[in-house]
Amino acid sequence: MIQGKNNDQIKPFYLVKNKRMSFDFPDVSDSLKNPNGLLAIGGDLSEKKLLSAYKKGIFPWFNEGQPILWWSPDPRCIIKPNEIHISHSLKKRLRKKQFKITFNKVFANVINECSINRDNNDTWLTKDMKIAFTYLHELGYAHSIEYWQNGKLTGGLYGIAMGKIFFGESMFSSESDASKIALVYLARKLEDMEFKLIDCQVNSPHIQTLGAKLIAREKFTTILDKHCNYDKTLFT
Repeated sequence: MIQGKNNDQIKPFYLVKNKRMSFDFPDVSDSLKNPNGLLAIGGDLSEKKLLSAYKKGIFPWFNEGQPILWWSPDPRCIIKPNEIHISHSLKKRLRKKQFKITFNKVFANVINECSINRDNNDTWLTKDMKIAFTYLHELGYAHSIEYWQNGKLTGGLYGIAMGKIFFGESMFSSESDASKIALVYLARKLEDMEFKLIDCQVNSPHIQTLGAKLIAREKFTTILDKHCNYDKTLFT
């Protein structure tokens, strides 16, 4: 679940010079040639390429003005839905339930909020990225979880669900703990639906407080081979 991105130093392994060229990703083990996990550069953000990438444990991550960069870091940060950690203070807020959680009500609003870097004017969620993920939402693959306070959207997250894997992309919060609570509700929903894991992509202090852990990329891709397919998920 990416909080912020900085790709100032990039050393691409696999180069695609033309968007119209036939594109397939190299084996993720090839990213070992770059210790930061960069696997490929180029291609496009079509639904076919995005879904193929996620199924193989690869995701796009680049800043405005850069070519599309594809990553597969090792180790991988994940949360098992049935092992999400809820702190004592967060339990209090959950019990009070002075908020409302919805699924897929305002996907466009959530991704727009996630694209706002509240520390500066930079953002990794470019216009093309937002268009691509919004289309995946229309196709039934990308989903949003919304946190409402007094009728106002003040937190949430979005990601891609394929088979029994949820790939968390980004979250936002304009109120304390809003995104954490949205993630807790997502984890509970996914546990009920027998999902195997939530992919958080890269580690962060925010995710660590919720029980995220690191696993080897080889183990991660083995799980994907077994539980990730092109089945769509219906959140109700």
